[in-house]
Amino acid sequence: MSAPGGTPAPGADGSRTHAALHARHQAVLPDWLALYYQRPIEITHGEGRHVWDAEGKRYLDFFGGILTTMTAHALPEVSRAVAEQASRIIHSSTLYLNRPMVELAERIARLSGIPDARVFFTTSGTEANDTALLLASTHRRSNQVLAMRNSYHGRSFSAVGVTGNRGWSPTSLSPLHTLYVHGAVRGRGPFAALSDAEFTAACVADLEDVLGQVHGGVAALIAEPIQGVGGFTSPPDGLYARFREVLDRHGILWISDEVQTGWGRTGEHFWGWQAHAAAGPPDILTFAKGIGNGMSIGGVVARAEIMNCLDANSISTFGGSPVTMAAGLANLTHLLENDLQGNARRVGGLLIERLRAATAGLDAVREVRGRGLMIGVELVRPGGERAAPELASAVLEAAREDGLLIGKGGGHDTSVLRIAPPLSLTVAEAEEGAAILEAALTKAVAGARPDERRNAL
Repeated sequence: MSAPGGTPAPGADGSRTHAALHARHQAVLPDWLALYYQRPIEITHGEGRHVWDAEGKRYLDFFGGILTTMTAHALPEVSRAVAEQASRIIHSSTLYLNRPMVELAERIARLSGIPDARVFFTTSGTEANDTALLLASTHRRSNQVLAMRNSYHGRSFSAVGVTGNRGWSPTSLSPLHTLYVHGAVRGRGPFAALSDAEFTAACVADLEDVLGQVHGGVAALIAEPIQGVGGFTSPPDGLYARFREVLDRHGILWISDEVQTGWGRTGEHFWGWQAHAAAGPPDILTFAKGIGNGMSIGGVVARAEIMNCLDANSISTFGGSPVTMAAGLANLTHLLENDLQGNARRVGGLLIERLRAATAGLDAVREVRGRGLMIGVELVRPGGERAAPELASAVLEAAREDGLLIGKGGGHDTSVLRIAPPLSLTVAEAEEGAAILEAALTKAVAGARPDERRNAL
């Protein structure tokens, strides 16, 4: 039996099994397209905070499609908005007026905190950061950019060029001249032993020193308030406000990459930059992931003088699609009306404390950190400092076996389990996930080679 075009119909030869689909994946997709698990799974459907694979196994989802399923799987309001809009018109492009796009832009402009804000929609966080770099470099007439060590900003050529994480930066070539500064990783590096105030002062001095070496102007500093791929690391509150004082003296713009921290995920704030609000909002803010609850939405918010600095024609074929904008409006309305930011603060706080208590006796766990429902568990090898990537992979496998999906990340010397469930997570689900993760950690540590687990138990 064949599908149109002569392709074997799915299932006709057992091709619906995980192994068969994995083989087909490897035959037609790039080697560098990462997959989790030794036996990768196919997720077929979800509801609330749970998903199911093709074999019918149910999982508690603590990663949400890389922090993208922000409210819940199969949220009725979003599904209904998508279906209703799709029944009218799916696509028109930015060459025509688009009511859902204007309405979502109005709401995001008000929420951003940026005065006289303009919003441009893209299809991803990578494209949003790429656009922000274009705006900053054009406005400032400079291709020099400051970025944070251990950072990640996307997979495009320019975004890779400002990514300070070698695991996600496949080339040293770039259209930008990037200078990396200290400050985003509080618990490691040359300033780790300092107090928060001393740490901040040392990072500000480092920024001043870097700027003292630069010939010509710098366009912008791009920074994640909490680093995502880097392992959910963050500086002391107020550090970027202190940076802003220095940047303003030099006319340098501040781009806050809120792709992972936006929309209330940290619980304490709606945007990550608000933990550094003493110097006011950023000049440019980028967003994506959670706003679409799985639909492809990204975007940039900037003051009008910055957003309008481009003097050539530009459009977006797919950014601001009527369907994705309808999804974003419905999702944002649900988030605000149900105070999911407050839920992230309450349930996230309980989950962090539960994980800290559960891992207190495991020397393999160096730190449990995070805010709201953005939590990192840093793992180490014997000795307490060296990264343990093999252990992180083993924990992912053990957690999956017991019905929990989590992520992982970290920089060149860290290995971190990344926990970021939908913001509607219940207390009971948080307790269930913490218990599964505790068991997975114990199992993975016990199964490590003797040289790896020495002093780890």
